[in-house]
Amino acid sequence: MSEHRPPAHTPPPPQDEPWAELRALTAARIALPRAGASLATAPQLDLRLAHARARDAVHAQLDEARLVEDLTPLGLGVLAVASAAADRTHFLMRPDLGRCLAGDAEARLAAHAGSGHDVAIAIADGLSARAVEMHARPLLDAALPRLAGWRIAPLVVARQGRVAIGDEIARALCADIAVVLIGERPGLSAPDSMGAYLTFKPTPHTTDADRNCISNIRPEGLAYADAAVTLTHLLRAMRARQISGVQLKDDRLLLDDG
Repeated sequence: MSEHRPPAHTPPPPQDEPWAELRALTAARIALPRAGASLATAPQLDLRLAHARARDAVHAQLDEARLVEDLTPLGLGVLAVASAAADRTHFLMRPDLGRCLAGDAEARLAAHAGSGHDVAIAIADGLSARAVEMHARPLLDAALPRLAGWRIAPLVVARQGRVAIGDEIARALCADIAVVLIGERPGLSAPDSMGAYLTFKPTPHTTDADRNCISNIRPEGLAYADAAVTLTHLLRAMRARQISGVQLKDDRLLLDDG
């Protein structure tokens, strides 16, 4: 009688596994395999890796010089400023400091105000410096040709910046609309997601209800070309209607691309 031997390898899961089709459509973790009452080893390690990447994204320093170099060929000029947060630790512990310009930044920006601008575009590291390092230039490549004839201020790279720092930047540059491209809070499937926040005529009393947001800009999320269309539609709608935020609904975006 032959000796019983275990199989040489674990058989693969059946191809008709009921969640396979849905998994192919999303990066979300659904119906993860389990070992007893716990996650199986592979998804557990994947979660730990994703969490580590998210933490790294939050703490990573912006490569300001490289980003300025990357944006310079766009031909608008690039200015670099910093928020009142002295370092990454202060930035994370004191969100209020990330909303304010540091030192003489406001005066340096005001020197470039000229006769005023239609829009000021700030690029801030936010909670994922990697996001703007990867996605700001491709988005601007797609969006700027759609803004022919607009008076666009020099681009501003804001180190240790939060969304509201764009308000001060726009006011210093005498711009009617503030656009802030910023690294969004990392998730367990997206450590490099970029958002765009648009505000018409920001003031010191502006709140988040006065802003419009385009989120998850990256190749695996909202594609650059699609984000550029939404961004420029919103800008035209703001200029035409003199409003932004909750007052400006998507069903109002009926302007021609030209």
